Amino acid sequence: MNNVTVIGAGTMGNGIAHVFAQKNHPVVLIDRSEDALKRALTTIEKNLDRLVAKDRITEEIKASTLGNISTSTDLASAVLEADLVVEAATENVDLKLKIFKDIDKTAPTDCILATNTSSISITKIAAATSRPEKVIGMHFMNPVPIMKLVEIIRGYRTSDETCAAVMHASETLGKVPVEVNDYPGFVANRILMPMINEAIITLNEGVAGVEEIDTVMKLGMAHPMGPLQLADFIGLDVCLKIMEVLQDGLGSSKYAPCPLLVNMVTAGRLGVKSGEGFYIHTKGSKELVVSSFFRN
Repeated sequence: MNNVTVIGAGTMGNGIAHVFAQKNHPVVLIDRSEDALKRALTTIEKNLDRLVAKDRITEEIKASTLGNISTSTDLASAVLEADLVVEAATENVDLKLKIFKDIDKTAPTDCILATNTSSISITKIAAATSRPEKVIGMHFMNPVPIMKLVEIIRGYRTSDETCAAVMHASETLGKVPVEVNDYPGFVANRILMPMINEAIITLNEGVAGVEEIDTVMKLGMAHPMGPLQLADFIGLDVCLKIMEVLQDGLGSSKYAPCPLLVNMVTAGRLGVKSGEGFYIHTKGSKELVVSSFFRN
C-alpha cells in the first residue's frame, strides 16, 4: 500500500494527508475548493514547522513531507493510481454515499476505500460501491498528527484482508489501531458524545456554570480538557450531527440532543470554528474566556 488519496482538505483531511506524507507515501489531497487546498497546505507547513522547532523532525523531513503532497480538484483522475483512498469530507450521509459511488467507478479494483466518518454506518457506505469487502472505517482522532488512536471499523462485508492491511498501514504511521464493529458512534463517539451532551444538559438546567463543569471533569476525572471546551474544539455542529446519528440509529431518547446544543448550532455558535461557543476563541490566544451568554 503506497499511493494514498485523501478526500477533503479540512481539519481532518489535511491532518491525514500530513501523517501519510511524513511516512513517505505519495499523497493526493482532493477538495472542490482551490482555496481550501491552499489553506490545507499552509496548515500542514505550520504544523511541520512546530515539529521542527521541537526537534521532533528535521528540515529535510519537513521538505520531503511537503514534496510528497500534491493537490487536485478532480476526484476521478485523483484516484486512478490509488492503493488507499481515505474520505474525510463533511459528516453528511448523502455526500459520503455520492463520493463512494464516484470513486468506486475510477479507483483501481484492488484499491481499499476508507472513510474517516466518526459515526455513520460503514455497511451503508459500502453498499454504495461494488466492492463492499474493500470498504472500511478509518477514524482518526483530532489533531491527527498528535493523537495516537485510529478506530478501525469493519462493515458487515469488510474482508479480513482489508482489515489487516489497514491495521498495518495505521501502525506504520506510528498510530495505535483498535478494531471495532459497525454500530452507531462506534466506540469513541458512542461514549464521548453522550457525555458532552450531558454536560450541556447540566449547564442548561443550571446545575453549574461552564467553568465549573469543565473544572470538575478536569480535576475530578483527570480529563485533559473539560467536555464543554472539548465540544467547542470538535465543533458544536459536529456534536449535534453525531447525537442525531446515535438517536436515529439506536432509537433511544437518552441520545436526544440537548435543546441548548440545537439552539447554539442554529444560531451559528459552533465553537472554535466560528469564534464562539461555550467559550470565546480569539485567534492567537490560548486564554479561556467564557462566552458572555453564559456569564452570570
